[in-house]
Amino acid sequence: MKKIGIITKREYLRRVNKKSFILMTLFTPFLFAALVFVPLWLSSIKSSDIYEVAVIDRTGKYALLFEDTDSFRFTVFGDRAPAEESKESHPGIFAFLEITDDLLKNPKAAAFYSEKQIPQDLKRDVNRVLSQYLEKEKRASFNIPNIDEIIENSRVHIDVQTIKWGKDGTASESSSEMSSIIGMLFTFIIYMFIMMYGAMVMQGVMEEKTNRIVEIMVSSVRPFDLMMGKIIGIGLVGLTQILIWCILTAVLVSIGGVFMGLGGGQAMPPDMSQYGATAMSSSASLLSKFGSFNFVEIISCFVLFFIGGYISYASLFAAIGAAIDAPEDSQQFMTPIMVFLIFAVYAGIYSVNNPDGPLAFWCSLIPFTSPVVMMVRIPYDIPFWQIFVSLVLLFASAIFTVWLSAKIYRVGILMYGKKPGFKEIARWVKY
Repeated sequence: MKKIGIITKREYLRRVNKKSFILMTLFTPFLFAALVFVPLWLSSIKSSDIYEVAVIDRTGKYALLFEDTDSFRFTVFGDRAPAEESKESHPGIFAFLEITDDLLKNPKAAAFYSEKQIPQDLKRDVNRVLSQYLEKEKRASFNIPNIDEIIENSRVHIDVQTIKWGKDGTASESSSEMSSIIGMLFTFIIYMFIMMYGAMVMQGVMEEKTNRIVEIMVSSVRPFDLMMGKIIGIGLVGLTQILIWCILTAVLVSIGGVFMGLGGGQAMPPDMSQYGATAMSSSASLLSKFGSFNFVEIISCFVLFFIGGYISYASLFAAIGAAIDAPEDSQQFMTPIMVFLIFAVYAGIYSVNNPDGPLAFWCSLIPFTSPVVMMVRIPYDIPFWQIFVSLVLLFASAIFTVWLSAKIYRVGILMYGKKPGFKEIARWVKY
């Protein structure tokens, strides 16, 4: 155990002291935030260009409906066909909108003509204006008094609340959509870290084998101690990175809440009072829904399933790294492992809509898929015995996988110049 601790400390410190690890750990939360908010900010920036749109209305009913916006100016033209108009005679015209017939009778009687692609904003605004006018015209054709008021009063929006009972009898508002988001978030984090740090274990074993450093190390350390020290050390690096990301994410969310006006007692302008009240009500509802989740249980299960899943897969990655001499030889051994992981992700995605179905239930018990699939189900408050059985099977499988991988590792780590197959590796287990 002492030698495992020394190797674990070496692997951990060697990686956390790298500039690449420090930069990736500190700036990744900011990068994800930028990927979310920068496109939204860029999409809100409007172009300073103003496009002239010529409206040719042969019916005389629709031309005056269109109002100028910040990006488009509408000009009423005569009844000449767009094909008869030339770019030289009207150089400032971006597009022609021709309406040839009554749109209630012939909805396809409106068309755009342009040398360039029509912007979505322009097409959406024109469709909205024409649809609103045609709806009013259609209602008027029924000759029913106050039909607009009747239709407006008949509109009803229902949003059935979800109330979750606590074990102490308390009731709190919850949301299945929020459960899905939380479950999928933790699922993809586990998948990403198992892949990333499992590959790091394989790469580290291959580097030591290629550089012949392992020949010196095994003279004083058992191969099993060397493999376990590497797996545990790199796993602790992953847990450290997750912890730092959680702290930075909480800080960024708090700062974002302050900038969005959720954290202070600032007064609102009179014209924003209704909007502010709606926003505060939505924020309170969102906080109430978040409060209904037991995040202590969710995070604890996340750590346990991450540890079990990481040990299972990392030990297999270590065995692959010891069995091969070159990175290009890893593909045939990596494929079965990747099939299990990808299947687990897809099973997790399909389990969101039915977290208690047979697919979700059995895949959350099978050790090679349970770390990914179970995190989808936990926010839905599944029975504790299912979590317990899943963890027991997962760690029992991890112990067996470590034992099996150690058998392969101790032989393959000193094997050079030979590309082994599955039969050859199976014989190593029997040595």
